[in-house]
Amino acid sequence: MDFDFKSSFDRLLRESEQWAKVQAKIPKQMRTFEDSQKSKKTVASMIERKGEEKGKKSVKIVENKSLANGKVEEPKLEDDVIAASRAKLAQKMSKTKKEIKKSPKSPKVTERVKQPRVWELGGGARDLPSLDFSTDKPGDGDNGITPDTELVGKMTGAIRDLEVESEDSSSEEEVEHNQASPKKTGGMFSIFKGLVGSKALTEESMRPVLDKMRDHLIGKNVAADIANKLCDSVSTKLEGKVLGTFDSVAKTIKTTLTESLVQILSPKRRVDILRDCMHAKQEGRPYVMAFCGVNGVGKSTNLAKICFWLIENDMSVLIAACDTFRAGAVEQLRTHTRHLNALHPAARHGGRHMVTLYEKGYGKDAAGIAMEAIRYATDTKTDIVLIDTAGRMQDNEPLMRALAKLIKVNEPDMVLFVGEALVGNEAVDQLVKFNQALADHSSSTNPHVIDGIVLTKFDTIDDKVGAAISMTYITGQPIVFVGTGQTYTDLKALNANAVVHALMK
Repeated sequence: MDFDFKSSFDRLLRESEQWAKVQAKIPKQMRTFEDSQKSKKTVASMIERKGEEKGKKSVKIVENKSLANGKVEEPKLEDDVIAASRAKLAQKMSKTKKEIKKSPKSPKVTERVKQPRVWELGGGARDLPSLDFSTDKPGDGDNGITPDTELVGKMTGAIRDLEVESEDSSSEEEVEHNQASPKKTGGMFSIFKGLVGSKALTEESMRPVLDKMRDHLIGKNVAADIANKLCDSVSTKLEGKVLGTFDSVAKTIKTTLTESLVQILSPKRRVDILRDCMHAKQEGRPYVMAFCGVNGVGKSTNLAKICFWLIENDMSVLIAACDTFRAGAVEQLRTHTRHLNALHPAARHGGRHMVTLYEKGYGKDAAGIAMEAIRYATDTKTDIVLIDTAGRMQDNEPLMRALAKLIKVNEPDMVLFVGEALVGNEAVDQLVKFNQALADHSSSTNPHVIDGIVLTKFDTIDDKVGAAISMTYITGQPIVFVGTGQTYTDLKALNANAVVHALMK
């Protein structure tokens, strides 16, 4: 039987399209309420009861059930249920109101109103003088300052060693004793140690341990290049070394690295500033120390701490204000001078002021001010001159040239670089470029570069003491002072064993 599919399909398609066009023109009719599901809900199904899950909505559909006698069961009137619920709610609310009125313990509800703040001062223009700290008040002790006499006497003699807290219960003395005389392992293992076969260390066997050690050092704020060099030097030192069977590779590498770090931090030469000051005094000249560093590391603050330590040891000090760039630098040194003189008044030292500030204002040549200050200290028989210089970044060539000029012209006995303990890789860049700039701009065959380091803000780093390693490794110069706080007595000397112990834990 032949069936003409194409003609039938075309006809049905045309009819369908025509019907669709007609339906599109007819407006959509809304369905009635009786057709929707809402009409089959009851009030009881919409009331939440105790014990029921709130997230689930129950819809109760009431079906008309035909009874046996042909009568239709009528549902309960919804209006009666609503009225009964409202009556119960009203009765409950009236009871709670009566209980609130009768209860004597209920506090009286008062409206919260924001009260105006009451200042300790009376307010007004008459309080402005009491808030002005730019000038000293007369009658408050020497130079208008009430000294904190508890600080006096705490810095007499040599500076105390730095104590680095560690999680271990062992003290610094125990650490030093263990490093000086390692424990002897007893028992049968010590007998077999020399008898059982031994092995030689190779680069491949040490590499996993050295990688972990390098990551540990970088995590403790050691510069990445320095950590690599330290691990490479340990690898070169231990390669080919024969170990006993019971010797651990990791323990051997850690012990060797610890010894290297202690050797790096230990000063290569004697550092005794008090003795050098006495020697300069015998020669009839002042001992000169210059402080340099980048901006904001705490040069002026730590200069004041060192000054306090010197006057505690009965040394007269002249501070040369050679920071002629930063606003407020001279005023800061002036305030420190007044406070230090109040701690050690002139009456106790035969009428001689222990600290003197030599200042010439701002915008002047720092090298010229330092030269005049040293000449003034020589004339007045002052023991020590502390030169405060302006903070400068290591890439600032004009200021680096000015610093090199100051050091070349005045030839201080010690040039101290003040650096933060917070920095990592930046410490290497700062020290390398400071030393390079001092050497390049000095125009001398034997340029005077950095002689020592002042490590500041040591109290903010916990056990991340790697900056000390980075600075001493790059320069080969010792860390002379460590700043550990905000007061004059927060100045320590570096304890190499304690720092390495904190670094390797």
